[in-house]
Amino acid sequence: MKKLFFILFLSVPFVAMSQAHSGYKASYSSNFTIASPEYSDKILMLWKDFENNTLDKHIDMLADTVTIMFANGTVVKGKAENLKNVKEYRASMQNYKVTLHAWLSLKSDKNENVVCVWGSEEYTDKAGKQVKTGTHEVWVFNKEGKVGLMMQFSSVEGSM
Repeated sequence: MKKLFFILFLSVPFVAMSQAHSGYKASYSSNFTIASPEYSDKILMLWKDFENNTLDKHIDMLADTVTIMFANGTVVKGKAENLKNVKEYRASMQNYKVTLHAWLSLKSDKNENVVCVWGSEEYTDKAGKQVKTGTHEVWVFNKEGKVGLMMQFSSVEGSM
């Protein structure tokens, strides 16, 4: 798994160079530059808060109008509603552990700061089943420097 992330990480510059000739036009952007690591630090604090089940600790980093698109297809809008749902979800897990594989702070040509995070999660669900998933999240900051959007994607570990 680590090799896969390393290969993907190294291939990003070459993919970016080849995008100009792919025949596709990005609906958001295909023009990113490396941004300040302070944005990644903020997102990693939120990941740590989720892992430690201390979700109120840095809730001020989320915009009141934040939209979160979860891997299961659920879309939740608003800070209060997201906090409520995430707390309920986190409470359903025991022995939650995270392994972070990589993260990257980016700035789009739309002048938005974006953080991409790749990791895996292990936990015991309500039924006592051991769960291990791969996770990729894209966090977008608004003009006020707060998280306005998060999109989450996941895979079953060991499926590759």
